[in-house]
Amino acid sequence: MNGSDAPGEVDAYIDALPERRREDARVLRRLMERATGHPATLWGTMIGFGHVHYRYESGREGDTFAVGFAPRASAITVYNIHNAYDEGSGAALADLGPHTTGKSCIYLKRLDGIDLDVLERLVREAAAKAG
Repeated sequence: MNGSDAPGEVDAYIDALPERRREDARVLRRLMERATGHPATLWGTMIGFGHVHYRYESGREGDTFAVGFAPRASAITVYNIHNAYDEGSGAALADLGPHTTGKSCIYLKRLDGIDLDVLERLVREAAAKAG
């Protein structure tokens, strides 16, 4: 899968979201563009920032975004926050606000109650580690 940076595509995707997700997606887009220094690109139903080429030991390889998010109906999924599991990030996660975690993701029901400064720090660190 490759990201699309066609002008207006990310805007059109966000504009078509339900109101609650639309507002959160706009906030996250600005936060992630600021934190990564990269514009938003659309990767299917995910909005990504930056680019990473990966290769597994098996020889399988591909391309993905450095960090990104998907405004799903049940939660906003923030992808590739590997630093959420690094030693020292526990304090940041404790200060983030209501969330759950997955393999390398953070799930947010909504942005109300989330410390956006903490989230921006996590995104900035994850993007830097991604290269």
